[in-house]
Amino acid sequence: MSRPSLLRPFLAGLAVVFGLSLSANAQEVWSLQRCIQHARQHNLQMKLSELALQNARLTHELNRLSRWPSLSANAGGGVQFGRTIDPVTNDFINQRLWYNSYSINTGVTLYNGGSIRNSIRKSEIDIDAGRADAEYTADLIALNVATAYLAVLQAEEQLDNARRRLELSQMQLDQTDKLIRAGSLPQTARYDIEAQVARDAQGLVQAEAAVESAYLTLKNLLNLDPAADIRVEHPDIRIPEDAAPAAESFAAVYKQALNTQAQVRADELRLRSAGYSVALARAARLPRVSLFANVNTNWSSAALWSQGTIETIREQELIIDGTPVTVGFPVEVPLLGKKPFKDQIFDNFGQGIGLQLSVPIFTNGQARIGIERAELGVEQARIQLEQTQQQLRNDVQRALADARAAHRNYEAALRSAEAARVAFEAAQRRYELGAINQYDYNTARNNLDIAEVQLTLAKYDYLFKLKVLDFYKGRRLTIE
Repeated sequence: MSRPSLLRPFLAGLAVVFGLSLSANAQEVWSLQRCIQHARQHNLQMKLSELALQNARLTHELNRLSRWPSLSANAGGGVQFGRTIDPVTNDFINQRLWYNSYSINTGVTLYNGGSIRNSIRKSEIDIDAGRADAEYTADLIALNVATAYLAVLQAEEQLDNARRRLELSQMQLDQTDKLIRAGSLPQTARYDIEAQVARDAQGLVQAEAAVESAYLTLKNLLNLDPAADIRVEHPDIRIPEDAAPAAESFAAVYKQALNTQAQVRADELRLRSAGYSVALARAARLPRVSLFANVNTNWSSAALWSQGTIETIREQELIIDGTPVTVGFPVEVPLLGKKPFKDQIFDNFGQGIGLQLSVPIFTNGQARIGIERAELGVEQARIQLEQTQQQLRNDVQRALADARAAHRNYEAALRSAEAARVAFEAAQRRYELGAINQYDYNTARNNLDIAEVQLTLAKYDYLFKLKVLDFYKGRRLTIE
């Protein structure tokens, strides 16, 4: 064989290995903490919680600013026809005129039954409740991401086990072929092993599909494109040495959950907020006192002013000795002209200040119904808190029971896997010596495969149940 033909398989293999290396380098490695942080920043539910918190802050800012006086400016203008009142002289005139009016008004509430004070306190509590809601959403996201992350690790470990099983079957098939060629085994000895290789190949395909499905679930939680090429970091997965769910006290875990769960804190704050709602509703029955002030001026096209006088003779008819006589009298007549806009604005400038008292006497039952609704809101908030505490109690009980059961299952799986491993190693030695047939060997190996699969499932199930307990204890979710 020529040298190029010898190098061709080597170069092809090198290209494949180099291509796989480039593909691995192109993938992003995500740790659990990076996944949790990314999910919190991009999760849609988290964004809704942040918007709700921002809205609570704006409400608080609005209530706080309501203590300050209001200030408004008004301007108007138009034309009047027919018999109208001159806005400058207040005289009736019968002509068309143009007019403008300007004013600045201010007012401040001096007393309104404590509504402003209570609304500010209520909105402060609502902000804290919004923060607790956002924290609870973030905690749930972290728990869901940790669950999906563990599912990926579990699926990839199962995939590694499937690859090892296929490699072992292929090695066994190769060894059987050698024995067949040497004449030590008949040709029919190959059939059972070929069937085992086919089953392991099918198991490998199923394991690869499970890995892909687990990654899709994780990407959905991270709000990533399903086509994103990522892989999770593989920490040294070990069951914590101090984990002892059987020794955990329900009362102790439940107390920790009550003190750390943000949802409980949010409902407690809403109960306090509902109390201020009652105070706000009762304020509708109390008097209100406000201070107001204004300045105003106006202009009219009909306004005239004197630009001086002129002397003239005014004639008047008199009766003297029964004879009508016309007599002229010298008089000064004012010379009138259109009053300038600037002069009217300054001359018509007026101011006002005063107090206003409003006493509710009959409000068609609105104040009473408002108080009753607010009191119902308090009762609803109290029931909601009790319901949350009850649900938390049930969740903690279930989490503790699940962790204890998972611990027992994991220990049983450890013992089963160890026994299956010892049995398989013994069967392998006997098979190599020809003491057992292929069927007995495959049975021992299948028992080992099943025990390893069950051990992997039990390990990750136990680890997940421990993380759920950590969640209710308020601990940071990590995988070490």
